Amino acid sequence: MAIVRLPFRDLGSLQERMNRLFDESFRGIAPGPGTEEDWALGGSWAPPVDIYEQEGNIVLKAEVPGVDPKDVDILVENNVLTLRGERKFDEDVKKESYHRVERSYGTFTRSFTLPNVVDTDKIKAEHKDGVLRVTLPKKEEAKPRQIQISVGK
Repeated sequence: MAIVRLPFRDLGSLQERMNRLFDESFRGIAPGPGTEEDWALGGSWAPPVDIYEQEGNIVLKAEVPGVDPKDVDILVENNVLTLRGERKFDEDVKKESYHRVERSYGTFTRSFTLPNVVDTDKIKAEHKDGVLRVTLPKKEEAKPRQIQISVGK
């Protein structure tokens, strides 16, 4: 009899994708006549992120197209990294001129608990081509190191 592994670790990822799908689906529904906030600034949104390890660092990449880097704050407090910002609605185009608004506008906040191995004093951030890249270097004592074996005589 073959042993079948159930993908329990993928269930969290699946749930997150389903939640995002429902959020995006309902966000596209036009609210009808109402305030300008109902029409365009439909509340908060969350930029998607990738987090991975590379060359002794943990790297976080967030997609923030259309967000001015001056409108993004990065805060580290009690081992929690928080990204906060705002994508502002284009005031140059009149509301009546729009046929459809699918992009999300307004404020966003994303928070991530950092592992204890991150050296919070050396965190760096850069913004390029609509992608925010936050580099979280690991402490030296947390980085793997090769130990030489001495041969006894």
